[in-house]
Amino acid sequence: METPRRPIALITGGSRGIGAATTLALAQRGYDVVITYRNKSARANEVVAASTRYGVRALAVACDITQQEQVTELYQTISSWSQGHFSLLVLNASGGMERDLLAADPDYPMHINRDAQLFLVEGALPLLSNGGDIVFITSHWAHLYGQIKQLPDYTFVAESKHAGEQALRARLPEFTARNIRLLIVTGDLIAGTITPKLLERSAPGLAAQRISIAGTLPTAEEMGEIIAASAVDPALPSGHVVVVGGTLESLPLR
Repeated sequence: METPRRPIALITGGSRGIGAATTLALAQRGYDVVITYRNKSARANEVVAASTRYGVRALAVACDITQQEQVTELYQTISSWSQGHFSLLVLNASGGMERDLLAADPDYPMHINRDAQLFLVEGALPLLSNGGDIVFITSHWAHLYGQIKQLPDYTFVAESKHAGEQALRARLPEFTARNIRLLIVTGDLIAGTITPKLLERSAPGLAAQRISIAGTLPTAEEMGEIIAASAVDPALPSGHVVVVGGTLESLPLR
């Protein structure tokens, strides 16, 4: 009797933080996992090793998702590794606060947070031909861009991630026709990740303020668990928004 194939997930930016936590949470749920990383191979390989302890296969692929040719190569690698199929795309990798990359390309936030997400979806569609799920990871400030007061130094990130979400939502009819579900997971400040540390430079006391409102900040591990649980929950409809951390209503209006 042929052994049933395990579901396969691609998690972008899976070598650290929320991406790594999501990868491990999916591996615990029986997914073979593929992660992308930009330049930290040792860290990515640690996530691969930790994933395989759950009895699944795991693969790390170096990929700058802003480079379309590298995204094409990524999917060629996945297709060979997965026998031409996978089940879940987690769009976690993002950016826009890296000073060196912004100096080289002022439009970098839009390139990584909108354009690269569309590159990734376009490449995934042939492999998701039998249906599957796409999960877009964002933040409260990006999800509600234009409606709430923005954080210093985060405006361009929020604007571009919001544009990425809206570009994906515009394709909901196409996804539905292909039997593909789109979920949005939005998070508050995530304790222990790099973003709150960077934001504290221009907004001292931001984390403490969010804690005073929400009671606590979610960790990367908690965020990863919720992302994985949402991805495997068939009750969530396409287009659904999963909120992690403080309520959206607690954010100050413009």
